[in-house]
Amino acid sequence: MEKADLSLAIITFNEEENIGRTLESICQIAKEIIIVDSFSSDKTVKIARTYNATVFLEQWKGHIEQKNSALEKCNAKWILSLDADEVLSDELKKNILEAIKDENSDGFFLNRKTHYLGKLMNFAWQPDKKLRLVKRSCNPNWQGLNPHDYLTIQGKTASLKGDLTHYSYKDLRHHLQKTIDYAKISARVYFENNKKASLMRLTLNPLFAFFKIYFIQLGILDGFRGLLAAFSSMLGTFLKYSFLWELEQFSNKKQ
Repeated sequence: MEKADLSLAIITFNEEENIGRTLESICQIAKEIIIVDSFSSDKTVKIARTYNATVFLEQWKGHIEQKNSALEKCNAKWILSLDADEVLSDELKKNILEAIKDENSDGFFLNRKTHYLGKLMNFAWQPDKKLRLVKRSCNPNWQGLNPHDYLTIQGKTASLKGDLTHYSYKDLRHHLQKTIDYAKISARVYFENNKKASLMRLTLNPLFAFFKIYFIQLGILDGFRGLLAAFSSMLGTFLKYSFLWELEQFSNKKQ
């Protein structure tokens, strides 16, 4: 498969179980691989360099800041920004090459599907379209509130067919730990941006999070996995506002 005028941008930290699979899915079409690593203690960097990746070691600054640092180091006309646990399907790789040649748009949304507990989720967490393929000349920039970031450009966008498979959770324990960690990060960001916890948010928002995934997104059709996905969303939302409330209590005591 031909290599395009394309840079791959990834941030990593202890991703030895994922990074090889991700790079294997893209190395045939990207002429440059840029990785910003936060001093991994495992074999992440060693594996990345076997794919001729250029690795930069930088202290962790936050999801948004770290991803923008990776973008700034890319040199190709087009940039594909991936997480270390995302894999391109053959159909998506083919469509990426065609989109780059046609240049009818300045950026493209890719639909991400999560591979969860041994099976691809077809309803829960869907649709999950992410702007990931962009022209470097269109000022790509990661924005949002950590850890929920999103990529923006100055230009017109379209969508590509083909799946971006997300291997986000190794098992239930890993899923639970990430849910707790992300809830803490979100609560801290909310607190720093003067967002407040309330009894209504603590009770109603988690219920809506469950309802959205299980019924609106039809997660019920994903069977037991869909139920787990909906429950984890409810739990994460509940914990986020609980941690935010806790931060507010400690802050009030200091005053």
